[in-house]
Amino acid sequence: MLLRLLGRLVGSGKAPADAALGLERWRTGDLDGAEAALRVALKNNAADPQALYGLGAVLVAQQRMDEGLEALRQAVEARPREATYRVALGNALAQGRLTAEALEHLEAAVELAPDKPELEARLHKPLLDLCDWDRVDAAIERLRGAAQSEPPERWTLRAHPWVVLALPLENRLRQEVLRQHARRVAARAANLQPLRRKVREAGLRLRLAYVSADFRSHPVGQLAAGLYEHHDRQRFELFAYSMLGDDGSVHRKRLRAAFEHFVDVEDLEAHALAQRLIDDGIDILVDLAGYTGKTLTEAFALRPAPVQVNYLGYPSPMQAPFIDYLVADPIIVPAAEFDAIAEAVVHLPPSYQANDDRQVSAPQTPTREAAGLPASGFVFCCFNQTYKIERDLFAAWMRLLAAVPGSVLWLLASNAQAEANLRAAAAAHGIDPARVLFARWARRPEHLARTRLADLFLDTHTCNGHTTSSDALWAGVPLLTWPGDAFAGRVAASLLTAIGLPELIAPTLADYERLALELARDASRLRALRERLSANRQTHPLFQTQAYTRRLERVYAQMWARYRSGEKPRHFAVD
Repeated sequence: MLLRLLGRLVGSGKAPADAALGLERWRTGDLDGAEAALRVALKNNAADPQALYGLGAVLVAQQRMDEGLEALRQAVEARPREATYRVALGNALAQGRLTAEALEHLEAAVELAPDKPELEARLHKPLLDLCDWDRVDAAIERLRGAAQSEPPERWTLRAHPWVVLALPLENRLRQEVLRQHARRVAARAANLQPLRRKVREAGLRLRLAYVSADFRSHPVGQLAAGLYEHHDRQRFELFAYSMLGDDGSVHRKRLRAAFEHFVDVEDLEAHALAQRLIDDGIDILVDLAGYTGKTLTEAFALRPAPVQVNYLGYPSPMQAPFIDYLVADPIIVPAAEFDAIAEAVVHLPPSYQANDDRQVSAPQTPTREAAGLPASGFVFCCFNQTYKIERDLFAAWMRLLAAVPGSVLWLLASNAQAEANLRAAAAAHGIDPARVLFARWARRPEHLARTRLADLFLDTHTCNGHTTSSDALWAGVPLLTWPGDAFAGRVAASLLTAIGLPELIAPTLADYERLALELARDASRLRALRERLSANRQTHPLFQTQAYTRRLERVYAQMWARYRSGEKPRHFAVD
């Protein structure tokens, strides 16, 4: 997706023949051929800015980040007023978690190309990542102003359909961003060549395909591994189409082994992927990506499968007419919202979210000192990414620290500037910044083990923890949530209902803060919650992977039966 976007943004100036050849090969996905041609161009002219830009983009796409950043920096130095180069460098820096520097280049690109409103959308995620709340608020006000003064097809370009789910923005505006994005996807797909259609005889088994960039060590891959393994092979022939290559992880090997057909489509464009899906005779096509990260949504807009489903990876309706169904539950998408959603909604109670009952935690819980925690004192924890932390919620967390002497707030490390901003915000609330602690990266088994050291997990609001919420519950840590106004902000409430702890769902911020304080001051009440959570993990539906898989298979079977009978997709529920 990023390569295609940057390719469209390249200036129209003529490049030398080798550079032009390299750029063309890059746009068509031939990264090795592109690199060879671009290196020839640079051998002839080491200062060629277009060749430097193309080589940098190719190297970043190959995950050769240091080399790629160096080439992109040289391109920007050669042509500092070229917005395209600034965007490429900014996105690469953000990918490498050099967020503050990334933001400088992205803001420069917006100033250099005011006629490209889509560049403004690139600013929101770095601002959220940095917890730079003043500038987040200003960006939201600009977006609201644009919504009042510009037609929807223009102002919605100013928000990314993935990042908008985390912006504390009115949900009606979020959904308009998604509707307009879906229309743009459909328009691009309409310009692609027609597909070669064929009729496949109905087989004994339904051909069920999952498309994702996350068949690797990634939260979506971790959640769904057990689901894939438990699918009934007597009823379903299972396909995976992987949009990103092998990351070499143990988890990737496990996922590959779970499918009968595991197809690497990293180098395919949308039309080629759609044709491959038709040629493979897919009956039910499940999109695990939506509008996140690397996607080929245009392939879905070409309608390569009779039934197409939005599930698990994108926590929102896609508002796309080419997606038939959204798998949800009554908490994250109540029936009162059905009329505002393009997809037919399927309720899969008690929670839509798959979970893996085979995930492994390290057997030994580390000491508090080894985890970087003080030897004593209450540990409030939130391992959600920093882009989900909002000003009002952080203020409530600081009031909790003030009210509970010796307590600490344990967060997940993100980037140095975000950590500095959060500690500065703590100081502004009169809290010693040293009481805000950051957990560094750890392998997943060790991370799950250290999570047990937390006393209470504090969820975020507009965009909850999803996999991180499941992780806390799996580790036996009670989780407190204050639901937001849309799917992404209601996931933790869905999980708590499925694990039998609905009393930890707070209706307001005041209730959230009050309940957190009560639990921090009442050790016996908190201990009882932990004991219930431990028992419920064995008996309640949230982590019963095989039973969950059977329910989801009933969903797929009903979708297929409706299609075979000639019915249009419509809302339904599975008991």
